[in-house]
Amino acid sequence: MATNYISGGNTVDYTAGGSAITSGQVVLIGTRVGVAKDAIAANSPGVLHVTGVWSAAKLSTDVVTQGAALYWDNTNSRFTLTSAGNTLAGWAFAAAGNGVTTVQIKLLG
Repeated sequence: MATNYISGGNTVDYTAGGSAITSGQVVLIGTRVGVAKDAIAANSPGVLHVTGVWSAAKLSTDVVTQGAALYWDNTNSRFTLTSAGNTLAGWAFAAAGNGVTTVQIKLLG
């Protein structure tokens, strides 16, 4: 067995800052995003998922087509089609039209 194997890369250890992280919350990690499967207490270690398909908040006026690139708007804590000032996070697993407040996203990982 290889001695340099680290991980399957589906999760990453993460220490929450001064605020607690709720289960399902999207978290910006540098230029990537992860999703907390379980709650993480403030200033405590936990695990973020960096792969998979998740349902999360989106800009309600965006008309998202399946396969569209999605960006994380960290200021407003939601996904959007707008790239400027936001972080590329993945692609739309399913369409989500105008007025819909969530989107299914396949994380880039």
